[in-house]
Amino acid sequence: MTRPLIVGAVAYSPNMVPIWEGIRDYFRGTDAEMDFVLYSNYGRQVEELIAGHVDIAWNTNLAYVRTVMQTGGHCIPLAQRDTDTTFSTVFVAPPGSGITGPDDFAGRRLALGSADSAHAAILPMHYLAQSGVPPTELSVTRFDSDIGKHGDTGRSELDAIGAVLAGDADVAAIGITTWNAMGKEELMPGALEAVWSTPEYCHCMFTAMDTLPAGRYTPWVDALLGMDWDIPEHRKILELEGLHHWVRPHLDGYKSLFAAVEKQGVDSRW
Repeated sequence: MTRPLIVGAVAYSPNMVPIWEGIRDYFRGTDAEMDFVLYSNYGRQVEELIAGHVDIAWNTNLAYVRTVMQTGGHCIPLAQRDTDTTFSTVFVAPPGSGITGPDDFAGRRLALGSADSAHAAILPMHYLAQSGVPPTELSVTRFDSDIGKHGDTGRSELDAIGAVLAGDADVAAIGITTWNAMGKEELMPGALEAVWSTPEYCHCMFTAMDTLPAGRYTPWVDALLGMDWDIPEHRKILELEGLHHWVRPHLDGYKSLFAAVEKQGVDSRW
């Protein structure tokens, strides 16, 4: 009997257990049975994937980029969420701030999330620099509230928002999912407005090493892509993971993060 594939994921919230138990149950009885291991941080998960202790890792965009860089490209992107292909960073400020885009950022106090969050720290600075706003023209406050989780908990983004609401910062950089959640749940209605959004980029990616035979990962990917929103049992899992359907890799969406990591010298331990 073939050993089940071992998938690694990071336990950034309590609901990670029911999510992964549900995914494991979905694969039960297929040609790609699996089990899972939860890690406390993405640095350890990347190390374990490279060492061969897990077959597949559910990586953030930074963890995927780190895996590619640390292995010289000897890894395989497998699949991602539909919502991962249209991610962006939203800059928010109080109404009437006078900020309407990057041209108004110079001299402002910018609140960022954890330094290992691509969407709340790394890419905001990258896209601002591309728009002609170098770091030297900003007063930056960083909230390293969930280092190791790559911003998955959302805590550092809420801390950045709190700084703006308290008047300690003029604008905060947060992920599009956090901004949308605030709107859907009608949190602090009218307290903030979006003043600029970055171009879209990609977020999470299932990643394997290129030593894993295609005969092992292909049935797993095919089954994953077969999850159907219209099937109630599948929808429960999809809703918990924040997607409608799984898709094949969109690699162009990582170019900006590769460039940002190299230019900013992002710490390789994360």
